[in-house]
Amino acid sequence: MGFRISLLIGVFCFLYALLGFKLYNIQLDKGGYYSAKAASLTEWSSSSVSNRGSIYLTDSSGSEIPAAINRYYPQIYAAPKDIADASSTITKLDDILGSGNLPSNMPQIFQNKKSMYSILINRATQAQADAIDSAKIMGVYVNDVVGRYYPLGSLASQVIGYVSKNSPENGIYGAEKYYNNALNGSSGNGSSASSFGGDIHLTIDRNIQSQAEYLLGEAVAKYQAAGGTFIVEDPSTGKILALANLPDFDPNSYWQYPVSSFLDPTIQNVFEPGSIMKPITMASALDAGAVQTSTQYYDSGKLVLNGQTIMDWDHKAHGWTDMTTVIADSLNIGAAFVEGKLGNAAFLNYLQKFGFSEDTGIDLPGEVIGSMRQLTRAHSEQIDYATASFGQGISATPMRMVEAISAIANHGVMMRPFIDADQSPKEVRRVVSATAADETAVMMEHDVMHGKLAEIPGYTVAGKSGTAQVPDLKTGGYTNQVIDSYIGFAPALNPKFVALIVLYKPAGAPLSGIVVPYWQQLASFILNYYNVPPDNYQPSSSTSQ
Repeated sequence: MGFRISLLIGVFCFLYALLGFKLYNIQLDKGGYYSAKAASLTEWSSSSVSNRGSIYLTDSSGSEIPAAINRYYPQIYAAPKDIADASSTITKLDDILGSGNLPSNMPQIFQNKKSMYSILINRATQAQADAIDSAKIMGVYVNDVVGRYYPLGSLASQVIGYVSKNSPENGIYGAEKYYNNALNGSSGNGSSASSFGGDIHLTIDRNIQSQAEYLLGEAVAKYQAAGGTFIVEDPSTGKILALANLPDFDPNSYWQYPVSSFLDPTIQNVFEPGSIMKPITMASALDAGAVQTSTQYYDSGKLVLNGQTIMDWDHKAHGWTDMTTVIADSLNIGAAFVEGKLGNAAFLNYLQKFGFSEDTGIDLPGEVIGSMRQLTRAHSEQIDYATASFGQGISATPMRMVEAISAIANHGVMMRPFIDADQSPKEVRRVVSATAADETAVMMEHDVMHGKLAEIPGYTVAGKSGTAQVPDLKTGGYTNQVIDSYIGFAPALNPKFVALIVLYKPAGAPLSGIVVPYWQQLASFILNYYNVPPDNYQPSSSTSQ
């Protein structure tokens, strides 16, 4: 009996000794490791990124497509308190990870023996993490931390933006910045997102966006352009269906790109719109009753104002010409005639109604406003108003041009553009009458029939091309570079979309016709994608006499 009791006592003593050794090992021998791990968990759990809401795109069926979510990343960090030989540890890390992937001030980091947590690689690859785990370097550890992840890569990158890898609660650019408070769970920007890490559902359609980016990439590559933009909007609501830009970037590795890639040219770049301004001039004059569709003027091939000569793009005289031909043949002298009939004060007033003196109010950060200084300065001349009638000497953002043409497509009513799908459409104002808008749309339809390139079998299409010279900001005047654009909508009198393509500085300064095939391909895709019924069906049959 005594032997059994002694045996039990001995066993328990052994177990207690083993437990004590384990506690010693944890608290003293590996105390730095566990303290560092706790510190890392505490630091990252205090960050709002783990609760930050997600951002979603959509498609025609209303599906939620993740565009910005939270996920775990391997993080490599050091506990300098545990590092006995800093020089040897740095050498080992250089061999395993490469010095270019590590902080340049590692000697200083390792000298701080009070530190239990110093990040070496914030977002390590799995291969890097596995290599550190295998090496078992004392004082260097791997931990999983929550970070922002963008499953779609560069798709719609300027729209979505990104969060700082060092301050993951701070949205930088795009929706991440504009809706930063809502995504983090605080109020402040008018989103309908919930008060605690609310999600944002964007109006951007993933399939239309993908197609727009693909076609834009082809155009930029073929014509060696400096960049390009494609915008698609539903004119009846203001919903933005696509905002594509090149150059773009991958928000998962944004630090590898120049800052210029983060800017959104659709709202942060201004350009002289060129001939896509002519429908605005025409709709204004039709609304005011200054001209009718049947009004004619004589085009002699030259118009001299204030000692300067205006000519048509083809340098030809067109004789007696009506208003439809002004749009269909893109005649500068005709646009100047229309502006002259409307009058300078009225023309400026209509431009303001079309929004050229204000931003569009889209829910994206950093929107800029174009310039009408040519018309508002103290000593404006008639030549200034004449050239503005065909889009020269004044500037606008691509988004402003989409809004202006969308007002025509929407029978004279301008809608505020928006990307938060949980918002409701908002009317800005009526710009022109429905009659003036529809008559202009029909003129734009004649432009398509005349040029042929934008035609889509079975559908009426309204469109207008533009070629603008790039101003020389140093010496004044213009360079030999151009910006080519095309804007249009379909079906012409009941449009499902308005789309604008802009190509910046294509090599050789070609005319705007180069971008029309890309617009036509996207327009065809959208009509098929939405199963829009044809409105211009013409059955083949023999012609009766």
